[in-house]
Amino acid sequence: MKPKETPICGLAAVKAKFEREPASIIRLFFDFQTGKKVGAISKALAATRRVYRQVEPAELEKIAGTIHHGGIVAIVEAKALRSPRAQDVQHWAKTRAPLVLLDRVGNAHNLGAIARTAAFFGVKHIIVPEHVQQALPGEAAHRVAEGGLDQLEILTVKSLAEFCRELARAGYEVAGTAVIGAQPLGKVAADLAASRKPVAIVMGNEEHGMAPEVAKTCTRLVTIPGSGRVESLNVSVAAAVLMWELFARAGRPL
Repeated sequence: MKPKETPICGLAAVKAKFEREPASIIRLFFDFQTGKKVGAISKALAATRRVYRQVEPAELEKIAGTIHHGGIVAIVEAKALRSPRAQDVQHWAKTRAPLVLLDRVGNAHNLGAIARTAAFFGVKHIIVPEHVQQALPGEAAHRVAEGGLDQLEILTVKSLAEFCRELARAGYEVAGTAVIGAQPLGKVAADLAASRKPVAIVMGNEEHGMAPEVAKTCTRLVTIPGSGRVESLNVSVAAAVLMWELFARAGRPL
């Protein structure tokens, strides 16, 4: 596989990629059973003389680099992530677009799960920092997202703290998740619903949470009350709860 190529596994993820960016699929490999379900994709690849073929499970595993290939692997062009421009932020604020910011969320499965939930609720943009700990779209994230990553855009910023400040200056309420010094989600949801401001939620690293410099830039710190039997939720689950409460349930434009 070439450096600027990445595998996408799973029928839902491959179909979503084909529907949104058919030209990005360079090669396609599938097992016998899955091949029966991708006739339209195979026909399109044949028309443009791109490779598609049925292979044995062992070869499919080798191509995918994982046993979790779901019977199909598409080799696609790896797209570079762009950075948000000032006019993007202004447009998002004007249209009250909900945003999800991830602060060094390092597990690709969590990135995929968050993207799937974001797509479900109609969120169109996820912003991540240029940081070695931050997971980026790849095979695992695409597989878990089941097409969600192709329904939204992942953007990258050099400094998440500075971007949070930019959002706040544009009129956003920036709600960061925290365990200590935060208000219960119910109160924050009620306050934000009354304010009618656009909202961005910030999810912190799985182990350490938000970086202190990022937490300081949030206009709100929010916690999800629980029974106390465990300390916290998985970051992808917490993100789903916040997206429901602060975006979907609040009736914000999606």
